[in-house]
Amino acid sequence: MGMFKVEVALTNPKETNRSFTGKFWVDTGALYSFVPEDKLEAIGIVPLHHRDFILADGRREGRLLGEALFEVAGQEGQLTCQVIFAPKDSLFLLGATELEAFGVDVDPTTKALKPRLAVIGGFIASATCAPLS
Repeated sequence: MGMFKVEVALTNPKETNRSFTGKFWVDTGALYSFVPEDKLEAIGIVPLHHRDFILADGRREGRLLGEALFEVAGQEGQLTCQVIFAPKDSLFLLGATELEAFGVDVDPTTKALKPRLAVIGGFIASATCAPLS
């Protein structure tokens, strides 16, 4: 798939006057978005969890995870999503979790994000179940 960038604004959800905007590589192979730790720290994003990850080169590495408000150019609204504290000077990556949250697919032909309908699979099954007594 052809690689491309989109403009993303990241905002501190607890201090909405602290934010930055940058060009992020769209990376459907990454589960979470990946942002250099110094950029996250500069807007006051704090780590909430620690998780182990397998990086693109196959290495296993522990990284911190926080939450930020994401606003993706061309998409409606802001959403709170998890973000990995990446090493300084890392690429900015927009991961699959955020793409799914915004309800978009990647169009490799036009190198753009396109809307898609969300599927709620459990609704029909749960509507046909008899109530528990």
